[in-house]
Amino acid sequence: MTAQWRNITRSLPRLPQWWTPLHTTAAIVIIVLVLGILPVFKMGLVVNGVFLGGIIALGAIGLSLVFGILKFANIAHGDYMITGAYVAFFFIDSFLPLLGIEGQGLGPFTFGYPLLIALPFGAAAGALTAIVLDVLIYRRLRERGANAAVLAMTSLGLAIALRGLVQIIWGVQVLGYPRESRQVFHLPLDVRIPPDSIFVAAVAIMLVVSVYLLLTRTKMGKAMRATADNPDLALVTGINTQRVIWTTWAIGGGLAAIAGVLLAVSQAQLIPFMGWKFLIPLFAAVILGGIGNPYGALVGAFIIGVVSEVSTQWINPSYKPAVAFAIMIVMLLFRPRGLFGGSG
Repeated sequence: MTAQWRNITRSLPRLPQWWTPLHTTAAIVIIVLVLGILPVFKMGLVVNGVFLGGIIALGAIGLSLVFGILKFANIAHGDYMITGAYVAFFFIDSFLPLLGIEGQGLGPFTFGYPLLIALPFGAAAGALTAIVLDVLIYRRLRERGANAAVLAMTSLGLAIALRGLVQIIWGVQVLGYPRESRQVFHLPLDVRIPPDSIFVAAVAIMLVVSVYLLLTRTKMGKAMRATADNPDLALVTGINTQRVIWTTWAIGGGLAAIAGVLLAVSQAQLIPFMGWKFLIPLFAAVILGGIGNPYGALVGAFIIGVVSEVSTQWINPSYKPAVAFAIMIVMLLFRPRGLFGGSG
């Protein structure tokens, strides 16, 4: 039975290796247009799913990079999101007002320019948190020969610890960035786009393109790819693998933190369990696209985002994580290595 199942998964077609984020963008546009034409789907939900996919992509790409280099599933990745989101909230709500910097309703957006100032600090907090945890815990476990299961269980404990720290500092109540009500943009096919969603999409696109250029056009990107393929060989050839690891943590933690801020902006609320609830869509996107493949994570994120949003046309929106989980299970059964991971 096992051999037959392996033969079935091997017979599934492979996606082309030349696929790039440009092709992904074109594919998403085509899918959106096709789904919008079909009377079964609501175009507004499809478009909202694309915006949600952009947020998922930021977290999923970082999670995929970490897995590609260190070969373990970082369960604390979702809590890097809330760490960055709450640090940004501290700057907007407490620190910047002391300096006389405050404001709401920047242009068509609900938020003010303090968010633009706080966003880099939130990203830095996520990156710093990831690096510090690696120095204090993960690196020591790797030096002692800990396997991927031990590292994953450790990350689960760290996730609980980070969430508890956030609850101690900011409490468990629902918070929100200062905002001012704004009208949404009304487009054909009953599509309504809040201006904040345009900001979220612009930031997501800019960061995804930046990561793509980093991986393909820089020495660090080449070093990261070499370390992911064979860390021992990379070390022998003179690559500073520890620097690569810290860079990977910084990118992953920073992207997760920015995703947390954007999620708080789009949902107009901030709660300690936000990152934990978002963890299933992150892992579903990574597994769907191919574990350890950041480009696959990008594609998987948009698929998860669109399918999750469209599903609310028939089921309660609170079941969106269950939809993402179902997609992840189906992919693991039929193509364990994901769409971009070759045969299972």
